[in-house]
Amino acid sequence: METRDQLLKDGLIALGLPTSDEQIHAFSIYLSELKKWNKAYNLTGLKKDEDIIIKHFLDSLLYLKAIPDGGIKVADIGTGAGFPGIPIKIIRPEISMYLIEPSGKKSAFLRHIIRLFQLRNINVIEKRIEEVKVNQELTSPVDVAVTRALFDIKEFIKKASHIVKKDGLLILNKGPKVKEELMGIEGMTYEILVIALPLSNIKRNIVVVKL
Repeated sequence: METRDQLLKDGLIALGLPTSDEQIHAFSIYLSELKKWNKAYNLTGLKKDEDIIIKHFLDSLLYLKAIPDGGIKVADIGTGAGFPGIPIKIIRPEISMYLIEPSGKKSAFLRHIIRLFQLRNINVIEKRIEEVKVNQELTSPVDVAVTRALFDIKEFIKKASHIVKKDGLLILNKGPKVKEELMGIEGMTYEILVIALPLSNIKRNIVVVKL
């Protein structure tokens, strides 16, 4: 049985991502804290280290295949326990990240992780996406909005577009039913990246919608 650090390293290598000891250590602490807080805060249904590494951490990092380079602004909508936002931030520290999460318990966990890792340019916004406004909670529109399993594609466009700049991107991670959802967004520019989730036999559809 591989150690969790080795599993992480193997997954990052499979995705062509950096594997510094510092980043591996950060993910390892994140995993420990997630399991510790999960008992009281119910942050994830996954219990095994391997499942958390593959289905939360590596799954979150698939977004990096679609996120532009540079010190851009990204909003993670309905981030829950920090997915995909915190794994993205660990690998791409130059990104300014906004974690949007209405649950008080989950927001408390996110603030704890940010303090623990001393992450800069990352903010928790404890609100529903409909309540978040540019020039209030956000100083300016973001370049990219991401979400994991919270919305279907049409709903995400409707709810999140107001915080994304013109020509910005909305990125979602979808399973096999992606085709049905895409039928609802005719007339919009989008692409689908089909990516194998490392260390599993799962394929993901990363849907990138351009505004």
